[in-house]
Amino acid sequence: MSIDSLRRSARETVSGLPQGFWWLWLSTLVNRTGAFVLTFLSLYLTVELGHSAWFAGLVVALHGLGGVAGSPLGGLLTDRWGRRPTMVTMHLAAAACAAALAVVTSAWAIATAVLLMGVAMQAVRPSINATIADMVPAHDVRRAYALNYWALNLGFAIASIGGGAAAFLGYRTLFVVDAVATTLCAVIVFLRLPETRPESRTDTAGEPVVEEKVSMLTVLRDAPFRTLVLLNLLVCLVFTAPWIGLPLTMANQGLSPSSYGVVIAINGIVIVGFQLLVNKLTDKRSPVLLLTLSALLFAVGTGATALAGSPVAFAATVVVWTVGEMIHVPTNAAATARLAPEHARGRYQGVMGMSWAVAGFVAPIGAGAIVGGPGPDVLWAATAAIGVVAAAGYYTRLRKALADEPAETAASTPVATAAPAAPAAPVETAAAPVAAEAKDAESSPVGA
Repeated sequence: MSIDSLRRSARETVSGLPQGFWWLWLSTLVNRTGAFVLTFLSLYLTVELGHSAWFAGLVVALHGLGGVAGSPLGGLLTDRWGRRPTMVTMHLAAAACAAALAVVTSAWAIATAVLLMGVAMQAVRPSINATIADMVPAHDVRRAYALNYWALNLGFAIASIGGGAAAFLGYRTLFVVDAVATTLCAVIVFLRLPETRPESRTDTAGEPVVEEKVSMLTVLRDAPFRTLVLLNLLVCLVFTAPWIGLPLTMANQGLSPSSYGVVIAINGIVIVGFQLLVNKLTDKRSPVLLLTLSALLFAVGTGATALAGSPVAFAATVVVWTVGEMIHVPTNAAATARLAPEHARGRYQGVMGMSWAVAGFVAPIGAGAIVGGPGPDVLWAATAAIGVVAAAGYYTRLRKALADEPAETAASTPVATAAPAAPAAPVETAAAPVAAEAKDAESSPVGA
């Protein structure tokens, strides 16, 4: 492929999206570039404050637990209060928690701040995802989610490298920088991003149409969407398992923590380097086939970990499931947007986000227990089996619900007008669960 064709492909990937989307994209990049808390939290707790590894793991779990509550809360506020005020409020709340961690030292205060940060970071996701669905034409929604996910990973890579280089300033300084970056993100949203919540519809006589009330229970009664959520939960369990199981597996084979750091850094490098290319190759493909393929890539990538015996082999498995990640995250977000009624997009995104949070809480505990009990081979066999089950579920259960839309429907344009496009580092084994949480605050298409 020539340089000109690569440039043309890149332009096509980023062109034709609304101006508001690029302000949202920029806010994501700024936010994640300063995301230091979760990346360095376990080291701060164990090395500087002298807490046990058990306590550090508990605090990370509390962050995930906060996300389980924050996601439906954010979905409810997104639909009732609005996308923009929800984003601004939750970003500022997350910034306040990061600033608090730079000051407090007691175990209870730290645990409380991290729990509340989990609530705030997860609560902002539904509003961001709903905003993208509101402002981007239906046929470009998956591409928009993929670009926002690319910004998240680019920012995360910068944060990992910059945070590692600046750690000599002290962990508290990094937490203050995190708070400042998150506050700047809120300012960008407040000043530049319009509110996109759909206005109440009217009938031919100009009278307001009474929309069907949608509660969280109503969302869960939506059979196709409920299936999508459950299958995404399975994929999330597989995706999260390597972040705790891989360093333990490599350690069992006598490989050093630095070897694990190099191997897991491949994940961020591949996403930053090839996400736009993957977007181009998968654009306009059937969402069911893409979700099926991504689940199979997760199954093959994690399952092959049991056969790996060298850093190169482990790195190859990471590449495989990372490609699955690049396909799955934007496609799943776009599928959620397609199944959600306009007036309930926040609630639908909130329920979907809850599946990510649950996996982030359950998978590290389960993976650690399996590696410490039956052994790592059992863990990788289980993730491969779960991935295959998820792939079969996507292909057999969602083919009708996610069938390609007619061209005239897909080409319909929402509220915003189009404008030209605006303009990973090694991780120590002890910090692996925190790195997973930090990335997962993204693992979803967008992060807080």
